[in-house]
Amino acid sequence: MLAALVRRGLSVAPFKVGPDFIDPGHHTQITGSTSRNLDGWMLSEETNRICFSRHAHNADIAVVEGVMGLYDGYDGKSEAGSTAQMAKWLGLPVLLIVDAKSMARSAAALVQGFEGFDKALTLVGTVFNNIGSRRHLSYLREAMQESVKTDCLGGIRRNAEIEIPERHLGLITSQDHFMEARAIGRLADIIEESIDIDDLMNRLPDITLNPLCRDDVESIRPPGLRIGVPRDNAFCFYYQDNLDLLSEYGAELVFFSPISDDSLPDDLDGLYIGGGYPELFAGKLSDQKRLRQQIQTLSMEDMPIYAECGGFMYLCEALIDTEGHRYPMAGCFPFTAKMSSRRKALGYREISLRKDTIIGRAGKVIRGHEFHYSELTDAPRDTENIYRVSDRKYLKALREGYQIRQCLGSYIHLHFGSCPEAAWNFVESCRQYKTGKDTHP
Repeated sequence: MLAALVRRGLSVAPFKVGPDFIDPGHHTQITGSTSRNLDGWMLSEETNRICFSRHAHNADIAVVEGVMGLYDGYDGKSEAGSTAQMAKWLGLPVLLIVDAKSMARSAAALVQGFEGFDKALTLVGTVFNNIGSRRHLSYLREAMQESVKTDCLGGIRRNAEIEIPERHLGLITSQDHFMEARAIGRLADIIEESIDIDDLMNRLPDITLNPLCRDDVESIRPPGLRIGVPRDNAFCFYYQDNLDLLSEYGAELVFFSPISDDSLPDDLDGLYIGGGYPELFAGKLSDQKRLRQQIQTLSMEDMPIYAECGGFMYLCEALIDTEGHRYPMAGCFPFTAKMSSRRKALGYREISLRKDTIIGRAGKVIRGHEFHYSELTDAPRDTENIYRVSDRKYLKALREGYQIRQCLGSYIHLHFGSCPEAAWNFVESCRQYKTGKDTHP
């Protein structure tokens, strides 16, 4: 859909509901505009409205990809975190995509259930996916006309050629699945052949947006403050709003690649190491011994370093892959991260800081998400946890968040939009490090 709209000459603002990092990367590759995460559980309604308004107001059209099923979210009792909730918060209509493989009249019953489940939601139309033939689509249209109010706007044929391969954390990332212009053009062709885009466009409302701004934390601009951010095939999981907040609060973000660079950029005052797939590039990461040693030395010298999930694994003593190969890592934490063939954690997390840290003082609450296939081994029994993770039914007590000197690591991806002060505090910690002040909490 994005490819088809861009080819029509429209400027498209892409968004993704939920905590996913991978889909926004593909959106950005197709549109040339940075895709943003919207999330009804991690972020407040106001924060989501601000994000949408700021980044859609100059576009011709905004496209928001949903998460899971239309009404799926944090739990089975509420709409928190769901696509439906976000559509209502932002006043947007929903184009319902239905997997119609091996279905005919039953698909109409499915759509009827969706359109009646929440009367406050506006469905602009239905598109059937994975259809087998034109005759299959005609059956589906007949069923819809008989018993459903929502119109069918088309159907997309099954096509293995355009499938994006998957791996243990989801789809292959845009860094590892680059699409050439011809492939993107083919995607646009499929949509134009399968969906009445003109009809869809005519059904969409015109909305007026104002580029709303945050006023919760005063911006600072210390001169020359530089935070290093690894960004390559191994480290590619960042919420764009996290990076933007660090920049708004005065940091110059300096990107580099731990896979290919043999040393850190010059004159850094802090490091923010996001998640990704260090296990797939463990050999290359381990080979960059000088860079690893630089990070360890800076950690010993009290540089503020914040790392999450894959970045946290990189800061451990070693990483063991699923075949049992052991690779030395940066050694900032006395742990070994060991990969498993089974998922170890998945879901939303709310944390409160048990002690003062580089991202906030004790008691500060921040929300995020956790998804990984590795676990820590060789952890000293007296290792202290900095995060208190909120209880949730069926969730075992979690030990999370580790800080040694000014180095803070965790498996949880925090969204700074849930607590912008976290970004401000990290920048402030880097500023204090830069000016040589005592930065111990």
